[in-house]
Amino acid sequence: MSWTAWNNDQIAARIAADIPDGSYVNLGIGRPEAIANHIAADKEIVFQSENGLLGMGPAASGNEVDYELVNAGKKPVTALPGAAIFHHADSFSMIRGGHLDYCVLGGFQVARNGDLANWSTGEPDAIPAVGGAMDLGVGAKNLFVLMTHTTKNGEPKIVDAITYPATAIGAVTSVYTDLAVIDIRPDAVVVRDMVDGLTFDELQAKTGTKLVTH
Repeated sequence: MSWTAWNNDQIAARIAADIPDGSYVNLGIGRPEAIANHIAADKEIVFQSENGLLGMGPAASGNEVDYELVNAGKKPVTALPGAAIFHHADSFSMIRGGHLDYCVLGGFQVARNGDLANWSTGEPDAIPAVGGAMDLGVGAKNLFVLMTHTTKNGEPKIVDAITYPATAIGAVTSVYTDLAVIDIRPDAVVVRDMVDGLTFDELQAKTGTKLVTH
């Protein structure tokens, strides 16, 4: 193998670079949380956490840690100047009201038409964890998904049709994996970028639906 997969910080940095200045953004629990640590100093992004925080800053460390100031994943975060803390219901009014420009969620599967499955694999011993993902998936104007390109068993996670329980239908606009950046368009699944040394044919072999490069 002549290529090396991107690590989560590299993927998070790529997403951070692609979010336009002035955007209102929600970050899902888990891998997407790292995006807040990679926003350029000259870019103003307003992060919203579904538990009721607008103006969330990077992860807290050292003396910054306050367990009464946490994100939706219960991890300590910072609050930027001008931040607001409000009721959970008001937070979901913001989400459902279409006031978020971008949301970044993790995923188990993404279909070529933009369907997302990210809350359960449907297995008998799986612990369902939908949280606010269904609201975020349809409430945000743009939905990015950050996930590995394949499962631990090497099965594709970008597929013709999802086989896990659906989170949102036709909502995903772009997928950022450890191997590629892929845009979900109405007429095609388009590879925008991929790791150095990886060939298109190798990427296609790891993907469960047809890819194009333009």
